[in-house]
Amino acid sequence: MPTVSSAIALGSNLGESLIILKGAVTALGRHPNISTVLCSSVYTTAPIGPPQPDYYNACALLETDLAPEELLRTLLRIEAQFGRVRRQRWGPRLLDLDLLLFGDVVMTTPTLQIPHPRMHERAFVLVPLAEVAGDWRDPISGKAIAQIAAAISHQGVKKLPGVTLLA
Repeated sequence: MPTVSSAIALGSNLGESLIILKGAVTALGRHPNISTVLCSSVYTTAPIGPPQPDYYNACALLETDLAPEELLRTLLRIEAQFGRVRRQRWGPRLLDLDLLLFGDVVMTTPTLQIPHPRMHERAFVLVPLAEVAGDWRDPISGKAIAQIAAAISHQGVKKLPGVTLLA
């Protein structure tokens, strides 16, 4: 498969979240079929779902020659390496890695939907994504990510100054 640009969201609200997020970016960069191109700033955001601590969120741009399903499996393995156990939808988590965009691919399978189905509603995804991929066009709407991000409220999304996930 040729190399494809992809975008992922990273989140954590349990444990040493910043260390976990940095570790996840490092794990991605160590994969032989993935290059981490760029990471956004880290943002703190209010959680969606049951009462829980605030999240640390970021987005990363990757280059990969993996197929979308294999990239997803890789993300799930990295989550597991950091202790992620899926217990409750929208519950607290040590690490959450979501595949948001994969080139201009639009696909739906029983385990994967690209673009991510709720990406367009979530400032905690769109704000960091617009920082690193503002010109990327959503393959469904044709709108730039920055344009989509500008159309939603950024309330509760706060940039964490001086924090970087890339070594």
